[in-house]
Amino acid sequence: MRSLVSWLVVLVWLSAVGCNEHSDGFYTEADLQRDADTQADLPSADVVIPPLPFDWCSADTPDDACYAQKRNPNSDSVALALAIADKQLALHDPAELEWDWEEAVLMWSLTELYRITGRQDLQTFYRGWMDHHIEAGYSISTSDTCAPAAIAAVLYGETGEEKYAQVVNDAFHYLDEEALRTPEGGISHLGTVSIVTLWVDSLFMFGNVMLAWAERSDDPTRLDQFAQQFSIFTEQMQQANGLYVHAVDWVITPPTPVFWARGNGWVAASAYQYLRLRTLAGDGDEVVATASRKLVDGAIELQDDSGLWWDLLDRPNTIYLETSAGALFAYGMARGYRYGFLDDSILPVIAKAMDGVNSRILYDDQDQPVVTGVSGPTSADVAEEYAKIDQVDDLGYGIGAVILALIETSGLPLEQ
Repeated sequence: MRSLVSWLVVLVWLSAVGCNEHSDGFYTEADLQRDADTQADLPSADVVIPPLPFDWCSADTPDDACYAQKRNPNSDSVALALAIADKQLALHDPAELEWDWEEAVLMWSLTELYRITGRQDLQTFYRGWMDHHIEAGYSISTSDTCAPAAIAAVLYGETGEEKYAQVVNDAFHYLDEEALRTPEGGISHLGTVSIVTLWVDSLFMFGNVMLAWAERSDDPTRLDQFAQQFSIFTEQMQQANGLYVHAVDWVITPPTPVFWARGNGWVAASAYQYLRLRTLAGDGDEVVATASRKLVDGAIELQDDSGLWWDLLDRPNTIYLETSAGALFAYGMARGYRYGFLDDSILPVIAKAMDGVNSRILYDDQDQPVVTGVSGPTSADVAEEYAKIDQVDDLGYGIGAVILALIETSGLPLEQ
C-alpha cells in the first residue's frame, strides 16, 4: 500500500534538494554524496522513495485541470459515459425527476462527467433539477431524501449561489438536529421514524453530502463527522470477512449475516472518496483506510469470473450477478488506487470488474446504450427475499454507478 506518509516524504525531499534537474530525471547516489555537507537532512542513499499517488500531475495538490487530465476525457470509456448520459438528457425533463436517492446518484454522476468534460448541458440538466425542487419544495427526513443535497453542495462550489448552500444547511439541520441516532451516535437510516436502525447504504446517501460540502466549502468539520459515522457503522456492521451486513437493529433479523453487494459497493465508494479528501488535506485516517482495505480484500475473494459480484456476495450461483455493485466496486477501487491506498495488484481486479460492467451495457434498436442487470430498490431482509427483486434496465442509480465507474477507471493503466 502506498501511504500518505510515503508521498509526503517525497514533498519534503524535493524541497530539501531544491528540485535539482538531472539528465536522467532522477536524484542519484552521487548527488546525495555531493550535497551531504550542505544537506544534512537528506535521506540516506538506501532509502527507497515511492512515487506520488497516481492522480498527482506534480508534487503540488492536484487541481481541477489535473483531475480531468488523469481521467482522460478523450477516452472510449468517457465517450461511452457521455453516450449513456446523453440518452437520459434526451429522455427526461429534469423537473419531472423526483427528489430522492435514485435520482441523486444519477445527478452525482453527471456532476463528475461535467467536471472532466466541461459540457455545459450536463450542468444545465442537474442544475435544472435542483432549481425545480428548490422552487417546488423538498423534504429531508431520511438518509435517502438527504442524498440530493450533495448536488446542491456541488452547485454551490460551481456557482457560489446561496440558494444551494441553503439546501445543504437544511440537510445538516436534519442530520445534526432531527435524525434519530443509536446509543453510539450512528445516524438512523430512517431518520425521524421511531425505529432506529443503521443501513449500510446510508454511508453514501448522507455521507456524500458531508464529503461534497467538505470539498466545496473547505469545511473540515464535515470530514470529521463522516469519519465518526464511518467508524460507528464499521464497528456495528463489518464482519471478520471484511464485508458489511445490510442492516442492524432492524425489525427483521436474518438467521445468518446478509452481505448485500450494492450496499458494500456504497461503502467502498464513500470510503475512498473520504480518504481522497483527507489525502488532499495532507492528513490521513488509518481506521477508515484499514476498514476499507479489509472490505476490498473480502470483495476480491468473491469476485466472479465474469468480473461482477453476486447480489448476495457470499452466495455464488444464487439470485444473480448484479451490475451496479460491480460498477461501485470498480469506482471505489479505482479511487483508492489513484490516491495511493491500493497498489498495482488491484488493477487486474478493476479491469475484470469493468469487463463485467461493460458486458451489461447493451444497445437498443436506435443504437443507444442500455444499462442492464441492475437490481431494483432493495430493503434489508432475510436472504430469500432478495431473490424476489427484479433486475431492471436503465434505473437511475444503476446508470449513475456505471457512469462513475467509466469515469474513474478511465486513464488507469488497466492493460497491465
